[in-house]
Amino acid sequence: MFSTLPKTTEAQVLGKQLLRSGTSIGANYREAFRARSKAEFIAKCGDSLREIEESAYWLELLVESGVVSVEKLAPLRQECEELTAIFVTILKRAKTS
Repeated sequence: MFSTLPKTTEAQVLGKQLLRSGTSIGANYREAFRARSKAEFIAKCGDSLREIEESAYWLELLVESGVVSVEKLAPLRQECEELTAIFVTILKRAKTS
């Protein structure tokens, strides 16, 4: 998605922020998967959830600024919602087990 953004400063700044937060989700989950303790697992999954929320924010700004149409980003916004639901469930289960 980033490579298809216009080359304007605004689009590139928002896109780079999205790229950073989006890739951080997976990196934090990978660290959670290899956690040495339950507390570390919960913390890293919480970090992933925060990065999902940040990614959703950058997607919203791309739409609100008129850089990308709402229709074009709809699948990514849906994926953020799905990932949020997944990580909320993971965290709830980890905290109760």
